[in-house]
Amino acid sequence: MYYTYAASPIGQLLLAGSADALQVIGFPHGDKARRADIGWERYDEPFKKTARQLNEYFAGERREFELELAPEGTKFQVEVLEALRGIPYGETRTYRDIAVAVGRPKAVRAVGNANGRNPLPIVIPCHRVIGSDGSLTGFGGGIEAKRYLLELEQQHCVPFA
Repeated sequence: MYYTYAASPIGQLLLAGSADALQVIGFPHGDKARRADIGWERYDEPFKKTARQLNEYFAGERREFELELAPEGTKFQVEVLEALRGIPYGETRTYRDIAVAVGRPKAVRAVGNANGRNPLPIVIPCHRVIGSDGSLTGFGGGIEAKRYLLELEQQHCVPFA
């Protein structure tokens, strides 16, 4: 697997994947902090488009990513990731909302687990999932990073007239 690091307001993000598709975005802090695994090869070229789009996102200039993605997971996890991709920029959903969206309304805890295993945070916006009481629940990059991402999106949302 190839990898590089991209600077961001929430720290150096690990970007990893093949020459054709992004498979991992890793945070520098939090429960799911990641560094390159042994045997991975540093190669910046495949990730230039990803780094540019992340920079545009953090500058408030991009709401959707146009990248080749190759997330790994079980069928259910991939279904949850697809549901996460459907959450509009600047909006949030609860774990229950996602469970309903994937046709398993009682699988709230399983949705939480799948959400927590998201290998492509930010691009697949797991930060937009909150507790049923509106609280900011666990996030692999840490609650402060989640708060930052949600506030960033709120700042750049223009309400419709």
